[in-house]
Amino acid sequence: MGALNHKLGFALAFLTVMVPVLRANIADFDEVWQKRAKEAKKAAIEAYEPNPAKVAEDFNQRVHEDMQGSNNTRRSLKKSKGGCLATNPIDRCWRCRKDWANHRKRLANCALGFGRGTTGGKAGKIYTVTDPSDDNLMTPKPGTLRFAVIQPEPLWIIFAHNMVIRLSEELIVTDNKTIDGRGANVHICDGAQITLQFVRNVIIHGLHIHDTHPGNGGLIRDSLEHFGIRTRSDGDGISLFGATNVWIDHVSMSHCFDGLIDAIEASTAITISNCHFTRHNEVMLFGGSDSYSDDARMQITVAFNHFGQGLVQRMPRCRWGFVHVVNNDYTHWLMYAIGGSQHPTIVSQGNRFIAPVDPNCKEVTKRDYAPDSVWKSWTWRSEDDLMLNGAFFVESGSPIRNVNKNNVIKAKPGTFVTRLTRFAGALNCVKGKPC
Repeated sequence: MGALNHKLGFALAFLTVMVPVLRANIADFDEVWQKRAKEAKKAAIEAYEPNPAKVAEDFNQRVHEDMQGSNNTRRSLKKSKGGCLATNPIDRCWRCRKDWANHRKRLANCALGFGRGTTGGKAGKIYTVTDPSDDNLMTPKPGTLRFAVIQPEPLWIIFAHNMVIRLSEELIVTDNKTIDGRGANVHICDGAQITLQFVRNVIIHGLHIHDTHPGNGGLIRDSLEHFGIRTRSDGDGISLFGATNVWIDHVSMSHCFDGLIDAIEASTAITISNCHFTRHNEVMLFGGSDSYSDDARMQITVAFNHFGQGLVQRMPRCRWGFVHVVNNDYTHWLMYAIGGSQHPTIVSQGNRFIAPVDPNCKEVTKRDYAPDSVWKSWTWRSEDDLMLNGAFFVESGSPIRNVNKNNVIKAKPGTFVTRLTRFAGALNCVKGKPC
C-alpha cells in the first residue's frame, strides 16, 4: 500500500509538469499501455480497407436489396399491424424477431459499413448488470458495469432493469465487449465518459448517454491485471482513442461537455448507425490533429442517424481519413453540418439536409485551415442528397473512382431518409415482442 501511495503522490506532485507530454489521459504510460498502443496500431493496419469505395458500394447494395425485399416500405408498414416496423437493413437483421431477448447475440451479425465484422462479446457469456453504482474504481463491485467491462474475456453485457448510472470517473472498456441496453431504459449521465482506448471489437447499443462531464482522474483500474493513474478526462459521451472495430448503434446522445463521439489516434473500422443526437455544440470529431498523419487509416461509416434539435456543428468534423456519410437526416444545425481539414475524403450520399433559417448558415460544408486553392483538391462529394430550405453542399476534388461503373450501386436518395431513420435512437424494446 505504501508503494501505491508513493506512486500516486509522485504523479500528483508533478502533474502540472507532465500534462503537456501525457498520452490521452494516461499519466503513467507504462509497459502495459505501450504494449496496448503497439497492438492497437497493428490492429488498425490490419483493419484498413485499401478500397474504401467498395465498402460504401456494398453498404448501398444492402440498402437497395432490403428495400426491394420489403416490396415498398409503406405497404410493408401497413401490413405490420403493430408488428415489426424496421425500416433499414441493419434493423431488419434483428428487430422483427419476437425472441430477440433470448437470442441477443444475433445482433452481432448485423453491422454494415466499415464496422462490419464487429462482434463485440458474441464469443463470450452474457453478463447482467444488477447494480447501477460506480463508487469503487480500484476494486469494482460484481454486478456493476465497471466490473463487467474490465474482465479479460469476451462478454455480452445486459441490464437487469431500468437504471441510471453516474460514472464517477471514465469507464475504460476492454476488448471484445458488447454493452446492450435493450429491454431496459439505461441512462449513462451526470458523470464521466465511456472510453475505448487501444481496444478492438466493441459494440455499444441501446443506451441513453447525456450530460457527461470531465472526470478528475486518479487511480483507475483498466483491467483485472492493471491499474494506472489517469489525468482529467475530456467529458465526451464516447471517446475512441486508437480503437478498432467499433459499432455504435441505436444510442441517444445529448449535452456532453466535449464531443458526443470523438474518434482519434487512428481509430478505424467504425460504424455509427441509428443514433439520435440532440442539444449539443461539437457533435462528432474524427481525427484530433492536423499533424497526426496516421489518421489517414481512419475509415468510418455514419448511417441512418438523426441529427436533431439543438445541434450546432461537427456532424462530423473530419481529418485525414475516409468517411461515408449515408442516409442520415440532418434536420437542425446552427453553423454547418459536415466539416474538416487536412484533406479527408468525405462521401455524402442520400442524406437529407434542412438548412437553418439564418441565411449565413445554409452551407452544409466547412473547410478549415486551407485556402480555396488547396481544399479544391480534397475529395468531398455529394450524391443524391436532398437539399431543403436553401441548403447546399460545396463539392471538391474528383468523383470516387470505381472499378466498374456498370456495377456501381447508388445510395437510396435523400427522399427515403425519413423512413430509413424513423427509429433512430435508443429503442423501447419489450421482451416477447418485435423490437
